[in-house]
This record gives sequence, C-alpha cells and structure tokens, in this order.
Amino acid sequence: MFRSVLVRSSSSAKQSLLHRSFSSSSVPERKVAILGAAGGIGQPLSLLMKLNPLVSSLSLFDIANTPGVAADVGYINTRSEVVGYMGDDDLAKALEGADLVIIPAGVPRKPGMTRDDLFNINAGIVKNLCSAIAKYCPHALVNMISNPVNSTVPIPAEIFKKAGMYDEKKLFGVTTLDVVRAKTFYAGKANVPVAEVNVPVIGGHAGVTILPLFSQATPQANLSGDVLTALTKRTQDGGTEVVEAKAGKGSATLSMAINGVPDVVECSYVHSTIIELPFFASKVRLGKNGVEEVLDLGPLSDFEKEGLEALKPELKSSIEKGVKFANQ
Repeated sequence: MFRSVLVRSSSSAKQSLLHRSFSSSSVPERKVAILGAAGGIGQPLSLLMKLNPLVSSLSLFDIANTPGVAADVGYINTRSEVVGYMGDDDLAKALEGADLVIIPAGVPRKPGMTRDDLFNINAGIVKNLCSAIAKYCPHALVNMISNPVNSTVPIPAEIFKKAGMYDEKKLFGVTTLDVVRAKTFYAGKANVPVAEVNVPVIGGHAGVTILPLFSQATPQANLSGDVLTALTKRTQDGGTEVVEAKAGKGSATLSMAINGVPDVVECSYVHSTIIELPFFASKVRLGKNGVEEVLDLGPLSDFEKEGLEALKPELKSSIEKGVKFANQ
C-alpha cells in the first residue's frame, strides 16, 4: 500500500508523502518527481526520497542547477535511479510516468514578506507546473508544498477539473510541519518524550488558520489555559519565528524535511466536506489511491471551537484567491 509520509513545505519536504509499500512480499516500482528540487526544500527532500527504499526512480526538476543536485544525491547507495532535469523543455520528461509529484517550487518567505507577496510569485509557478502534470502524469498523487498552501492547493484542483482528470483523493497540501512543531512545543511544556506525543492540527497552513488541537493531544497533560493559548500562538507563528531568526537567509527548510511517524493517519490540507469550506486540514486516512477517508474533527475545547470559527474567514478568502487565479 504506497503508505505516505506527508512532507510539508515551508520549504520542506515532508510531510510529503513518502510511501510505504503496497505489498510486504514485493517492492513496487514507483517514480517520484520533485519539482523545485534544487531549492532549499527541494534538496533535503531529494535526499529523503533517495533514502526511501520504496522509490525506484527519482526525477529531479528545477529551472537551474538540477544536474548538480542529481549527481550529488545519485551517489547515495540506495536502489533508486536519479535523473536531473533542467528548464521548461525537460519538464515533460521529468513528469512522464510519475506516481507521486511533490512541489516545493517557488520562493521562500523573507522578513517583511506577506503571504500575499508569496502568492503573487508562487501562484504562477504552481499553475504552470500543474498544467504540465495534467498533461503528462494525470493519475499521479500530488503533494503541494509551495506557499501559501491555503491558496496554492485550490489552483491544481481547478486546473485538473478543466482537464477532466481531477481526483480529490490525490491532491494534498502538506501541513506536517505544523504537526511537528505542535508536538515539539507540547512535549516541552508537558515534560514528556516528544517521540510519544501526537497532536492533531486542523484548519489551514498559515497564521491563525493553523489550529492545534491540544485537547486531543496524547499523552494528556494538565496544562493551564494560558499555557495552551501560548502553545497555540507559537505553533501558528512558527514559520515567522524561523524566517526572522534566519534574517533573510531562508525559511523553514530543514525541519520541513523531517517525516512524521509513518502511520496510516496523517494531517493534511485536502478537499473536505467536514466544514463548509471546500479545503481544510484535518486527520485523513491514507491508502494506495490517496485519501481513503477524511476523519471527523472529534471533540473540541471551547477555546478550539472559538479558534475554528475565527480561522474560517481568512481560510475562505485564501481559497477563493487560489480559485480565482486558476480561472483567470
């Protein structure tokens, strides 16, 4: 069962669907294409994919410098064959036959840069790449890392609809980094081993749209309301914290490359009907064809219920922005 590891972006790779296998008796042939492989997220993500024994073919694409990244990654002694493709003329070859496409392409956020600024640059990149996916590998799973994820995920959805090949089960916005941060921050305050912690994160993948459900965290700890409010705020501001700490030299690229525990249930930003918005991040059950089930939110605390209502207007606006751009 090509089981996943969602690679999230901020330049990260994560949470992006690494996969487990469909069968314990044989290792499947799987081609993974990374679009934006020479960037800050793309390079560590390429390394992770090369280390994954379930990947048989690794296709690295970027507008420049990809041959060097491919040569570097290709020396690693695992079974996957690595080929680097560079420039628009090579995009078709990079995508043909891909089972999974991961998109960290675009520019990272810098100090003073808003997500609107990011969108104005990255939306066009995403639109062009997804138009090529629709043409050359229409049945592939697609993991979107390019920010702002809240707005970039609706772009391929609209493009794929126009191409007549949209499968809502195969499109993911990678939000695993939010889960990674929530687990880390919670473990520190709860004084429990971080490897044992699980914290669902719902909503979107930017600022107040990120809503960690600490009321559902395991193991449970008796933390005060003030502490939980502070943990929520820090989880929401984690990306900005890294951007400012790097002082213009990048965004969250290294932590983005960490994969979560390979469980069949992961949090991801997907087509959803659990609230009134068409895209929403929550726990999803994964299978060989992508999303098998979008899980219910479960019981929320009063604080989390307020947070859910508060995030809806911004997330709705972000989704509409992506839809409008795709249809221009």
